[in-house]
Amino acid sequence: MILKGKAHKFADDVNTDDIIAAKYLVSTDAKELGKHCMESISADFISKLNIGDIIVAGKNFGCGSSREHAPLAIKGCGISAVVASSFAAIFFRNAINIGLPFLESHDVDKISDGDELEIDLSGGIIKNMSRNEEYKTQAFPGFLQEIVEKGGLMNWIKAKEV
Repeated sequence: MILKGKAHKFADDVNTDDIIAAKYLVSTDAKELGKHCMESISADFISKLNIGDIIVAGKNFGCGSSREHAPLAIKGCGISAVVASSFAAIFFRNAINIGLPFLESHDVDKISDGDELEIDLSGGIIKNMSRNEEYKTQAFPGFLQEIVEKGGLMNWIKAKEV
């Protein structure tokens, strides 16, 4: 699976309240949550976004509460993947549950806001098309790619039951 999009760069320790403010937790609708994704740290984030774009961040992305609203908001606004130097453990699990690809890379400091990226999930390669550079990441296992393609864990399980 290949993902392509523009990088939206964030710092270390982006917590779940930064991703989606608590005042919006009255909904679990991904599209509704997506309208407010990252607004507490980047008020114009949604207006700069194109479907398929990629969030790039430093260490400890998704720290804070364990609610699934954060990855839902990210997916709901049209982000195709998150690349960070590290993730909070609970975010890792919640991202898989809803079918949001996440990749760890120690080269995130080489990626700038607005760079055009191409991610090969199977090969574990992040291509920075703007800089003509490649960075290594872990290959995303086939069954996780299937979960992403089905739109999340529950949809994947339902498809297996048929």
